[in-house]
Amino acid sequence: MKPLGLYVHIPFCARKCAYCDFASWAGREADRERYVEALCREIEIRGSACGHPAADTVFFGGGTPSLLPPELYTKIARTLRANFEIAPDAEWTVECNPGTLTAEFADALRESGCNRLSMGMQAAQPELLRALGRIHDLDGVRQAAAIARAAGIDNLNLDLMLGLPGQTLDHMRETLDAALDLKPRHVSCYALIVEEGTPLHGWVEQGRVKLPGEDMDRAMYGLCRDTLEKQGFHQYEISNFALPGGECRHNVNCWQRRDYLGFGCAAHSLWREERRANPRELDDYLKGQAPETEIISAADARFEYMMLGLRLTAGVSERDFEERFGQGLWETYGARLEPAVRDGRVTRRDGRVFLTRRGMDVMNSVLVALLD
Repeated sequence: MKPLGLYVHIPFCARKCAYCDFASWAGREADRERYVEALCREIEIRGSACGHPAADTVFFGGGTPSLLPPELYTKIARTLRANFEIAPDAEWTVECNPGTLTAEFADALRESGCNRLSMGMQAAQPELLRALGRIHDLDGVRQAAAIARAAGIDNLNLDLMLGLPGQTLDHMRETLDAALDLKPRHVSCYALIVEEGTPLHGWVEQGRVKLPGEDMDRAMYGLCRDTLEKQGFHQYEISNFALPGGECRHNVNCWQRRDYLGFGCAAHSLWREERRANPRELDDYLKGQAPETEIISAADARFEYMMLGLRLTAGVSERDFEERFGQGLWETYGARLEPAVRDGRVTRRDGRVFLTRRGMDVMNSVLVALLD
């Protein structure tokens, strides 16, 4: 069995951003110790139930993991190592928001085995960050990067956002330049999605906030892609760019539909074709509410494999598909993919099926054709 990925959700935030619908809460610092106790119990129980398997990636997401006191973070890290066989060369990523990373926490990261930091830079302009409800500015990003590197963590990812209220191509260009000045090994470029129930959704509906529009979104995305490629970054997934060897192994494993175990509220797992979803609400998780479980059908597994694999610029291997599912990819989906091949959204070459650049822009139109 291949090593799996481990995901740990930390749901605490300094402030809830206007666009965020993630499972995260501000003002719940008093629950951190209780949450970590419940989290470590879950890690112990699942580790034992799964036979203490090997893991080659660890990812702490949130929320804001860097809001944990260093001793609580260390307790989680030790519990993971006590219950899973963490590979010596494992990729260990921790998300952090600028303005929350301290030297003490960065030292705890290094000592735990963390070797990759992912930071939500989002934009370089203070007015855009304020509109999102972010607590940091560009200097805060620079300071956090310096703290991480002083602690010996040099592998840095920066998350950037496009399609923000009031954002222009010049803003995007400035943001890319500022990000590249920090010498990251990885950059993620995400389009803003206005989720129902968020303050931003209400402001857009009321006309208080105007978004750039789809054409400008595509122009910003194209600028990101072209700028990063000129600087030696290759696009390996729709929203992700890396210097050679800098790809996020944890996410690639998920896109290749390898097993992973998630811990904490709102965390999901995929283990031997069983999907588990922990309770989304923090209070429900603390009360010990059981996760929802689902056995995935063969048809759903095949579709998920295609849906996730087509996000990667390398696409899906026909050989791997057949080894996994016992039938040919083209035998299964060829008739449905042919129209997309003819009009240039999909390419089939050298035993792989993948989206073209145009196909990435309209990926949903390809996926719809694959649904049973």
